[in-house]
Amino acid sequence: MNKEPITINGLEKLKKELIFLKEKKRPEIVAAIAEARSHGDLKENAEYHAAKEQQSHNEGRIEQINDIIARANVVDVTKLDNNGKVVFGSTVYLENLDTGEKINYQIVGKDEADLKNKLIFFQSPIGRGLIGKSKNDLVEITTPAGIKNFEIKDVKYI
Repeated sequence: MNKEPITINGLEKLKKELIFLKEKKRPEIVAAIAEARSHGDLKENAEYHAAKEQQSHNEGRIEQINDIIARANVVDVTKLDNNGKVVFGSTVYLENLDTGEKINYQIVGKDEADLKNKLIFFQSPIGRGLIGKSKNDLVEITTPAGIKNFEIKDVKYI
């Protein structure tokens, strides 16, 4: 069983989702199945089939989350000495040297990555390009969109 790194926030989000799926969503789906069953013939009962499909998706996600939690290797960067190095869980403040744009990313695990929220997977091109680098380093990263040049302005362990 391979351990997967995850931040404390990522683990908490998964636990909250698991509680929601088990305690709120699952009973709603069971009630929808019971309601659809009461309508009679199940072969041509679209509501019944839709509710059963929803149940299958819900139970699959519950199983997936349980697996992720079982394999979780929780990394708490707040307990590390900040030596300015980019590590899993750190937040990196960058300046794009090509555009002048300032941006920050937190380096996270696969299941918590969300580019809209500036959470990038540590094995993505940018994540791999940043890990191990330090504050004030100039970094050239090859991405699917082309080569990007960054300066690491700051690294925080928050």
